[in-house]
Amino acid sequence: MDIQNAQKEVDNWIKEHGVRYFNELTNMAQLTEEVGEVARIIARRYGEQSEKESDKDKDLGEELADVLFVVLCLANQTGVDLQSAFDKRMDKKGKRDHDRHHNNEKLK
Repeated sequence: MDIQNAQKEVDNWIKEHGVRYFNELTNMAQLTEEVGEVARIIARRYGEQSEKESDKDKDLGEELADVLFVVLCLANQTGVDLQSAFDKRMDKKGKRDHDRHHNNEKLK
C-alpha cells in the first residue's frame, strides 16, 4: 500500500469508527505518547536498561504502526499529501546526501 492509500484508509476508518478526528493538538499529544512507547521498547530491548517483564510482550511493529496511524491522521486533518511530501523529501535527500554518508569517516 502506498502512503496515499494509507491516508485514505485511515480517513475511512475515522469516518466509520472514530466519529471524527481528534483535534490537532490532541493528536500531537497522542503522537508524542506513541513515540514514547516506541522509545521505551527500544531503550529496554536494545539499550542498556533492563526490560521489565510487563514490557516483554510489547510488539515494536505494532507500536511503530500506532505512530504511523497518528501521523496519517495529522496529515489528513491538516491537508498534507504525505505521499507527495515524502517523495519530495526522498528526492532532496538523494541529491543532498548522495555522497555525504559514504564520505563520513564515523560510519566506516
